[in-house]
Amino acid sequence: MKRLSIGKLRGLQQIANPDGIFTMCAMDHRGSLRSMIDEENPQEVNYEEMVEHKLELCSSLAKYTSAVLLDPIFGAAQCIGHDVLPKTTGLLVSIEASGYGGGKEYRITELLGKWNVEKIKRMGASAVKLLVYYRPDLEELASKLLNMLNMIAMECIKYDLPFLVEPLSYPIGNEVDNPAQFAAVKEQLVLQAARDITALPIDVLKTEFPADLHYKRNKPELVDLCRQLDMSSQVPWVVLSAGVDFELFCQEVEIACRGGASGFLGGRAIWQEAIDIDDAQERVHFLSTVGADRLKRLNEIASKYAVPWYKKLGLTSQELAYTSAGWYREY
Repeated sequence: MKRLSIGKLRGLQQIANPDGIFTMCAMDHRGSLRSMIDEENPQEVNYEEMVEHKLELCSSLAKYTSAVLLDPIFGAAQCIGHDVLPKTTGLLVSIEASGYGGGKEYRITELLGKWNVEKIKRMGASAVKLLVYYRPDLEELASKLLNMLNMIAMECIKYDLPFLVEPLSYPIGNEVDNPAQFAAVKEQLVLQAARDITALPIDVLKTEFPADLHYKRNKPELVDLCRQLDMSSQVPWVVLSAGVDFELFCQEVEIACRGGASGFLGGRAIWQEAIDIDDAQERVHFLSTVGADRLKRLNEIASKYAVPWYKKLGLTSQELAYTSAGWYREY
């Protein structure tokens, strides 16, 4: 049984629905969103255009989620400042810089300059999120990244904010031009990443689905793989969408939740087609109809199959923390 501090408990309550299930939508895309808006010249997409897309996403979709994930540059403060983030919706804010250094086969995640856990706490966010490109088999790099994660985890303990970590695997060597070969190794990469990262004092794991459904389709096998992932993770976990199409993501969410996941944190699978629409009114119409319906469907799947986050920690909703008469003195 894991005992959590009051601040972390409050943050987890804010990003989960009343049943303790995470039904979250990612909107913190930066480089990838620029490329979606203008594939030919992403660098020409300006600040105002990026903010406009974030406001559209948040105002159309946030009401159907337990929490949204926004970036500090174009999204988080802007959505608060334009009053498009409902007060009942949790807010996760990313702390990493967009992209990576070090090269395609040795990816170094970097933190966003002039941005930190203290600022995320001060702005009233519910949780901190960090994406890290992670190959457990690149041992020297993995060790450096784990040290960085541990440093942020300590800051999150200091400021009493939940810490959500998103490890992403990537192909190296012969896997780069051989998707089937990468799919074969990915299962173990995802499981080992869960073991390594949840050994640190983090609170939620945002993980890739541990198999590629283009190569592996046997549902009982896939559920078993997700159970292995559940055993590998010491904390509640959610599945990410990685830009797959919506129908495929629905399958992944159901299988992951049957295998022990506490919900989902999906992004492009929910809203990516809207970005191809040039007219702002039509974009918003798509988001508030198709996008909203997609979230409702994902919510139904998660509500039916997911494990409440506190159950994963051996807690009950009635007693998440023991509080003595003098708790405030030690806090």
